[in-house]
Amino acid sequence: MKGWPGEPEMDYNVIKSEDAAKSAEGKPIENVVFDFGNVLVKWDPQAVMLPRYSQELTDKFLDNDVSGFYDASDAMDIGGTSAEAVAAVRKQYGEPWADMLDYYFKNFVDSLVGPVEGMRVLVNDLKAAGIGVWGLSNWATELFPPAKKMYPILSDLDDAVVSGYVKLRKPHRDIFEFSLKRFGIPADTALFVDDKAMNIVGANSAGMRGVRFNDSYKLREMLRKSGIDIPGIQR
Repeated sequence: MKGWPGEPEMDYNVIKSEDAAKSAEGKPIENVVFDFGNVLVKWDPQAVMLPRYSQELTDKFLDNDVSGFYDASDAMDIGGTSAEAVAAVRKQYGEPWADMLDYYFKNFVDSLVGPVEGMRVLVNDLKAAGIGVWGLSNWATELFPPAKKMYPILSDLDDAVVSGYVKLRKPHRDIFEFSLKRFGIPADTALFVDDKAMNIVGANSAGMRGVRFNDSYKLREMLRKSGIDIPGIQR
């Protein structure tokens, strides 16, 4: 199975206000909280592997049932080390998966394949409109510093919570509650933007509305329709 286990079905570019977030439905959006990977920065683990491994072997490596890759990533995101992750994969799945995981970690920067088009300008437009812009991302402490150095947008937000540093991880409600408290913002003023449906469910459980992301231009128009005064796309 490729991708993170437990991912539910969910439409893209639609505001979700379920669970504890129902009471926030229709209220003004005053803060937007962004995930990082594949929302602000493109992340593609395949790009790391193909210079050394075949497409067939790479596909198997990125199948969690075969290699435990996504479970290892989750362990890193909550504060584990790369050495611990490789050892756990070696014990449970053996080779070549442990060796490939070690290679992946050592060449992680190659997985950061560019900014997500349109998002830097959107973030700046939101800031100009007086909207709070924040970050909340699952990311390992060993792997985040090069990303922050490569992509200034990750430092240009008002503040950010990165899971590995606080040892909490999406989609669990506690990291959303921790982030709201740290940012000093009420849950019903915030919209959380993430490419994974499970994390939108987590945000809703903490009282935050959420939107599953796959297109910066659709997100821009959705925010405009929600009442945020930012420029639209000229046609």
